[in-house]
Amino acid sequence: MKPDKSENSHINDNELSNDLKNHNMFWIFGYGSLIWKTNFPFIKKHPGYIKGYTRRFYQFSPDHRGTNDLPGRVVTLLPSTNESRVWGIAYAIENRDIDNVCAGLDLREQAGYTKKVVQFHTKTNENQIPSEVTVYIADENNEWFAGEASIQQIASRIAVCSGTSGSNPEYVHKLAAEMRRIAPEEDDKHLFELELALKSIENKKGKQIL
Repeated sequence: MKPDKSENSHINDNELSNDLKNHNMFWIFGYGSLIWKTNFPFIKKHPGYIKGYTRRFYQFSPDHRGTNDLPGRVVTLLPSTNESRVWGIAYAIENRDIDNVCAGLDLREQAGYTKKVVQFHTKTNENQIPSEVTVYIADENNEWFAGEASIQQIASRIAVCSGTSGSNPEYVHKLAAEMRRIAPEEDDKHLFELELALKSIENKKGKQIL
């Protein structure tokens, strides 16, 4: 998987090294499970956001949060207006760890995701804040793209799915909790409406059991 520079053009590994290694660091941006489940070495992290995208549960997960027969739904990013923002966390990776970390993430994100390089924004006033980060995005042309659906339809699918990384509902609840923690002023309408719909389904199931 080769990263895309900015929006569309491809760059090679040498260009990646020149553009993204900042003070012997390489930056990965997480907007889904990478926020709470890194599983790779990093030396610092910063909450922040990228512009021009929206976060949507439009990607099927045939492994981590579902199966090939019943894939769950997880987040990807869709191009949007320049003013729209997606919050997440940028992780700094040391040069010596870049190859291993990228190899691990390529395997983890193999079901439709490719790397892109995008601008990073943060309210943190510290040194060595990255101007660009690498992010994994599954576009609408990949084989596991689920596409648009109503909140209720997405919630109904998520409610019954589970994979090697855990249940699909757990993914939603953890992501919603993390967004409230790192960006409490942001209203991620799609995520929070899905969280409410999922809780409603879970409450109904609980009452049926009782």
